[in-house]
Amino acid sequence: MPDLNPDLLVFGFIWFVAFLFSTTCHEAAHALVAKIGGDETATLGGQVSLNPVPHMRREPWGMIVIPILSFLMMHGNGMMGWASAPYDPLWEQRHPRRSGWMALAGPTANFLLMLIAVAGLQLGAAEGWFHPDPITGHRDFAATTLLIFFSLNLLLGTFNLLPVSPLDGSTVILLFMSEKTAQRYLGWLRGNSFAMAGLLVGILVFRYIYGPIYVFVSGLLVPGSI
Repeated sequence: MPDLNPDLLVFGFIWFVAFLFSTTCHEAAHALVAKIGGDETATLGGQVSLNPVPHMRREPWGMIVIPILSFLMMHGNGMMGWASAPYDPLWEQRHPRRSGWMALAGPTANFLLMLIAVAGLQLGAAEGWFHPDPITGHRDFAATTLLIFFSLNLLLGTFNLLPVSPLDGSTVILLFMSEKTAQRYLGWLRGNSFAMAGLLVGILVFRYIYGPIYVFVSGLLVPGSI
């Protein structure tokens, strides 16, 4: 258990708020695109909303308990968790391409939040709004918050695009299939219990590919902020 000093508590609070908002936007995007495509399952659950409460009620462990525990267990070096939006599997089978767009909406929301954070970092640096601590050299609250939003949303968007069940990428690839092939693929994907194995494979692969991705994107969009 790390030393719960004031700096760590503030850092944890920023991470938690960023996590809640980012996952809420991710799931709300899924729910909105599903509604546009004709499935109102998530809408009826109140998840076409940027209010985190309906999402937290659906996944209290993934959005509250595990993020806080993981932050403490990782000594303040990140946060883990999850959220979800319900959908009608019969709708998905009838409209696989719409399901693909629904899946793509979540990572797209994360990448948009990442770009907003990049814009904030570049504008703040250009205008001289950031003021690091003159003694420690640590970034101020605004710069730290924007960097956390940048890092977290890059991670969420990239991780969820991995083409393994239950991640969004396993459904996004429906967009590149014919209708008939997509329906056969969905029957195979939903008819097998690959979720846990797929998640473990995704985590193992992600450990090796995310570092280079982060360095490249950070160097391209926020040079000097890694």
